[in-house]
Amino acid sequence: SPDPIYRRWSIAVFVVAMLTDWYDGYVARRWGFVTRWGSYLDPFADKILISATMFTFVVVDLVPAWTVWAIVIRDIGITFLRSYSELKGKPFDTSRMAKTKTFLQFVVVHYVLLLYIASTSFEISADMRVWVGDLLARSVVDVLMILTAVFTIVTGVLYLVGNRDTLRQLHG
Repeated sequence: SPDPIYRRWSIAVFVVAMLTDWYDGYVARRWGFVTRWGSYLDPFADKILISATMFTFVVVDLVPAWTVWAIVIRDIGITFLRSYSELKGKPFDTSRMAKTKTFLQFVVVHYVLLLYIASTSFEISADMRVWVGDLLARSVVDVLMILTAVFTIVTGVLYLVGNRDTLRQLHG
C-alpha cells in the first residue's frame, strides 16, 4: 500500500501472526494438546504466512523472485509428501533443521519488512535513511534470500533422505 499507516500495521499483523503461531505450538506441547490435525495445520500455516509475505516482497521488488519460487516449491512438495504420508498412515518426521529453516525464514522476512517499513514510512534523518538503505540494498537482501533458499532446499533434500524408507513404502 502507498499509505504509510498500512505499512506500519503490516509489521504488527505479521508479528501477531508469528507470536500466536508460536504460542499455539507452545500450549499444545506444554499441556499435551498435540493433534494430528494441528500437526498438519501448524507447518502449513507457517508456509502460507511466509510465502504470502515473500511474494509481496517480490511485487515491490525487494527480493529476487526465483528465490521465493524455490522456497515455495520446496515447501509445497514437502507438504504434499507429508500429507500423502499421513493419509497412508506413515510417519513423516520433521527434522530440527527444518524447524531452523522456518526460523531463518521468519528472521529474513522480519529483517526485510522492518527495514522496508523504516525506509518508506517514517520521517528519519538523511544519515539514517542512507544506513537503512544500505541494509535494505539488493546486494544484502539478495544474499540473505539466496542463503535462505539454499538452506530451504537442503532441508528438503534431507527430508527426502531421512524419510526414504517411508517414501519407498508409499511408492510400493
